[in-house]
Amino acid sequence: MTPEQASAFARLALKGIRKEYPNKPGDVISGEADVKNPKAVHPAFYGCFDWHSSVHGHWMLVRLLLLFPDLPEKKEIRAALAENLTAKTLQAEADYYGRPNTQSFERTYAWAWLLKLAEELHGWDDADGKQWAKNLKPLADVIAARYIAFLPKQTYPIRSGVHPNTAFGLAFALDYARTVGDKRLQDTLEERSRAYYGKDASAPANWEPDGADFLSPSLEEADLMRRVLPASEFREWLKRFLPGVAKGEPKTLLVPATVTDRSDPQLVHLDGLNLSRAWCMRSIAAALAKDDPTRKVFAEAADRHAEAALHHVASGDYAGEHWLASFAVYMLSTPAPE
Repeated sequence: MTPEQASAFARLALKGIRKEYPNKPGDVISGEADVKNPKAVHPAFYGCFDWHSSVHGHWMLVRLLLLFPDLPEKKEIRAALAENLTAKTLQAEADYYGRPNTQSFERTYAWAWLLKLAEELHGWDDADGKQWAKNLKPLADVIAARYIAFLPKQTYPIRSGVHPNTAFGLAFALDYARTVGDKRLQDTLEERSRAYYGKDASAPANWEPDGADFLSPSLEEADLMRRVLPASEFREWLKRFLPGVAKGEPKTLLVPATVTDRSDPQLVHLDGLNLSRAWCMRSIAAALAKDDPTRKVFAEAADRHAEAALHHVASGDYAGEHWLASFAVYMLSTPAPE
C-alpha cells in the first residue's frame, strides 16, 4: 500500500463515519420508545450506511494511522476518532446489547470487526490509542461474552457468502483472543472451529460465487483453519477440502468475479468478494510449503483478484464507497507469500 492509496482510503472513511444518512438500521423496534434516529441509538457507529460498515471504517482509520503515522489526513483522522470513540458513546453501544431483541444484532460479522478494532488498538504505544482502547473495552467485553454464550448453542455453521458467515466471524475473533490473551474465548473459538470444519472435504467451491457474495465460503473456512490447525495438519486438511486447486480447479474460485453495476448495493458486493478472496488466498498460500503447487496457484489468483478490485474502491457511488476501502486496506496489509 502506498501513502497515496492510504490517503485516498482515509478520505473515503472520513466521508462515511460521520455521515448519518442514508442509513440502513439493523435494530429490532420493541416499542415506540425505540424509534429514534441512528445517531441517538448508536452514538459511536451511526455512519457509513450501517453499523458494521461504521465499525470497520473506524478499524481502517486506526490501521492507517499505525501504518502511516505522518499521513496528511492524520489530524482529521484523530479528530474523527476522538469524536466517536468516547467513553460515553462506547458505553452506550455496550448498553445497547442489554436491550430486548438484540441477541442476534450484527452477529457475527460486525462482532468480528469490533474485536478487530479492539485488537488494532491493543498495545498501541500512543496516548490517543490507549484512551480509545480503554473506552472500547466495555463493548469488546460484551462482544466476547456474546461469542462465548452463543457458539455452544450454534449446532451448525453458517456457510453463506455474506454477513452471517461463521468462519469469518471466528477468524477475526480468534486473532483478537490471541492478541489480548483471552484464553476462554480462544478455547471456545478453536473448539468450535474444529467441530464445524475439521472433517470437511471436497468443498463445492465450483458453486461460488453467489450473486451477492462478498465473502467466499470455502476460502473463509480455509483461512480460519490455517489459524487453528498446526501447519502439517492444515496442509493435509486443505488437500481434502479443496483437492483440485493445485490443478487450477475450480476455475470459478480462482477467476475474479464480474461486477456489472457498482451503484447496486448487492451487485457491488462482488468487488468486496474479490478483495476478501485475495486476502484469504494470500494467507493460505503463505501457510503452505514453498514447493506446494497450491501455493503458487493461490498466490497468482490473489494478485488477479486484487488487480480486479482495487481500481473500483472509489467508484463514485456510495453503495460501494462506504465500505470497500476497509476491505482494500485489510487485503493490502496482508503479506503476500514470498
